Amino acid sequence: MSTQQQLIIIGNGMVGHHLVEQLVERGATERYAITVFGEERHIAYDRVHLSEYFADRDAESLALSTADYYAEHGIELRLSEAVTAIDRNKGEVVTPLGRYPYDRLVLATGSYPFVPPIPGNDREGCLVYRTLEDLDAIRAAAENATTGVVVGGGLLGLEAANALRGLNLDTAVVEFAPRLMPMQVDAEGGELLREKIEALGVQVLTERATQRIEDGDTGRHRMVFQDDKVLEADLIVFSAGIRPRDELARDSALEIGERGGVVIDDRCLTSDPMILAIGEVALWNQSIFGLVAPGYQMARVTADTLMADTLGRDPETFRGADMSTKLKLLGVDVGSIGDAHGTQHPGARMFRYLDQIKQEYRKLVVSGDGKKLLGAMLVGDNSYYESLMQYYANGLALPEDPAALILPSSDGAPALGPDALPDGAMICSCHNVTKGDICTTIDAGAADLATVKGDTKASTGCGGCAALLKSVVDHELESRGVEVDRSLCEHFAYTRQELFDIVRVEGIKTFSELMEKHGASHTHRLGCDICKPAVASILASCFNEPITDAAHIPLQDTNDTFMANMQKNGTYSVVPRIAGGEITPDKLVVLGQVAQKYDLYTKITGGQRIDLFGARQEDLPAIWGELIEAGFETGHAYGKSLRTVKSCVGSTWCRYGVQDSVGMAIKLEHRYKGLRSPHKIKFAVSGCTRECAEAQSKDIGVIATENGWNLYVCGNGGMRPRHAELFATDLDDEQLVKTIDRVLMFYVRTADRLQRTSVWRENLEGGLEYLQQVVLEDSLGINDELERQMQAVVDSYECEWAGAIKDPEKLKRFRSFVNDSRPDPDIIMTSERGQLRPA
Repeated sequence: MSTQQQLIIIGNGMVGHHLVEQLVERGATERYAITVFGEERHIAYDRVHLSEYFADRDAESLALSTADYYAEHGIELRLSEAVTAIDRNKGEVVTPLGRYPYDRLVLATGSYPFVPPIPGNDREGCLVYRTLEDLDAIRAAAENATTGVVVGGGLLGLEAANALRGLNLDTAVVEFAPRLMPMQVDAEGGELLREKIEALGVQVLTERATQRIEDGDTGRHRMVFQDDKVLEADLIVFSAGIRPRDELARDSALEIGERGGVVIDDRCLTSDPMILAIGEVALWNQSIFGLVAPGYQMARVTADTLMADTLGRDPETFRGADMSTKLKLLGVDVGSIGDAHGTQHPGARMFRYLDQIKQEYRKLVVSGDGKKLLGAMLVGDNSYYESLMQYYANGLALPEDPAALILPSSDGAPALGPDALPDGAMICSCHNVTKGDICTTIDAGAADLATVKGDTKASTGCGGCAALLKSVVDHELESRGVEVDRSLCEHFAYTRQELFDIVRVEGIKTFSELMEKHGASHTHRLGCDICKPAVASILASCFNEPITDAAHIPLQDTNDTFMANMQKNGTYSVVPRIAGGEITPDKLVVLGQVAQKYDLYTKITGGQRIDLFGARQEDLPAIWGELIEAGFETGHAYGKSLRTVKSCVGSTWCRYGVQDSVGMAIKLEHRYKGLRSPHKIKFAVSGCTRECAEAQSKDIGVIATENGWNLYVCGNGGMRPRHAELFATDLDDEQLVKTIDRVLMFYVRTADRLQRTSVWRENLEGGLEYLQQVVLEDSLGINDELERQMQAVVDSYECEWAGAIKDPEKLKRFRSFVNDSRPDPDIIMTSERGQLRPA
């Protein structure tokens, strides 16, 4: 019987642990006695979601494995034991507890956070953001702090800023470069990213070189910059990049790169063939790879190298890695694919799309002949990422007009269907899973997404491929005649409709409670960008609690967070409700006075309201304080809710009018103004069949007749107009309200997330006739319940702004800067036609 060789792995991070899994998969425990050293006390944990440690995750929920897993496979795991030296002559590693022999050695030591050599960087309260212990230190320091600064505006810096925000600190980011995330985005994308992050209340300072850190006046620390300007804070976190932890290799005379990193070849072998290196400590072809996917790829290569003679195939080699990334930083989408800056391919051509209103930026880099995608950049909307990534990764021919891939359409981002992908299309780069691998797994018996993920590990790394994976799995299952799971996302094994019923029946009022009771046990507990807004909408529809309450704020987007629509220059619009378009002269005067006082641009909208544009974030509470005192209330222009009820003057003034359309419009607007729904809702009421209010283009349209009201439903304008359909005729006032109650609440209960009434109606089996049977004939026996639910929403209404201006904690959200009450100097206005507009 042959003696086992001694294999030592130094490092128990994500990549080191993935190597262990790959070795187990290849049966390496029969050949090697494996020992793993980790200097931290925690077993390998998910660093990709590290910031969630400040929310409702702990070390156990972040853990990638258990001690039992290692013991079950006969692998010795030695945590809290750092390797201090490698004795290559004796083939031993040295720790404070002894010396351990090795036949083969793998360095998976990762990296450490770079702290700029600034005088004062070692003061108490100057910390780094890298490990769970680091986060414990940050949390402890934050208990006695109100302000925090992150040094570094790259990926890790913005993650750290998100963590400080989660600790309720006024947060600033200081970056040396001219823009945030300079490696991922260009000047235009960086400016948009800055606007979006500043709109969240995070101060951004670019082109700032910190000269020293000293005692502060208003904060514990004062940062002094190259122009002698200062910024004070109680807590400073350095997150200015990483450096490879190559000191063990350096001290043992392994070949090291000029700027650090252990030099490896295509098999991950170092200059000593008995020693391998993987992850962020490894330098391949003069490159360090700081993402998890390349580290996992190196782990697979290393496992092949160590077990090469048993594979029955050629060992995998490392040939570099794609550094494309899809991120959500502080709730802002950022995507980078391939040669996003267009600097690596002479003759490349570019397409750019910028929407400063919606705050979206997209860029394509294509070959000179326009046939291949070389790179792409996204800020503000990553829904385009998956299709673009497949064009890039698989070398697919671009459409005749490549710009169509980034231009908006009525149906959102253009999708590249799963059927268009070749079997070799890479779905999960972290675990090297192709579409063909998924098909093979399904053919072998996997009948749902969870099984496919379990068998292939797809989407268990960074998670960026989750949407694409689900699309491919659903398509392949359906093509084989298998009924597809329609779960909302991986965190909830329910549709939106089922979640709505669960929340309503069980009286669940918070996202965390819903996750605790009904979330999938194998997933992390913070949810995702699919389920969080969907659940926020459900909770608001059921209980109508203020969205600004602490339990609900983490679920909201920027507009809902600040109860205003953010505009292209970082200011906001103020839209008070003007029910039915009717307003008194006194209130008109108030609007004019407020607009003059705060230098606001004013415009009458198509929905018969007056919009006030250009409000600074810090002025919003004062503006709304004056409006509420004058009798106004929020117009919900920022929410997925009732926007307006447009009306003509009706029989009150018009000689053609047959009913009081203004009175009915006001009645309907006040009734439904608190209703949160899957998507925005618009009404109109016309006083006669001349249809001056354009009711037949609205979600709910009401047209007066000699005998009452005709009701039209499920229309909309916009990029994809749909004519509303006649639903019921000659209704009296009471019948009209009851019918609308039922239609809207049935829509709220059964629509998919972010689904307009028009799309919902088109997807209803049985179409309009079915909807009429449910609402008019009570075919499901639920009309009384629908009416009670709507009445509960009506009875619980309160103006969100009225509540916010009375709450000091909520008002803190509207401060623009840390330690500075002055307005944002980057907001520059110019005059045009007698009003201010963005310069």
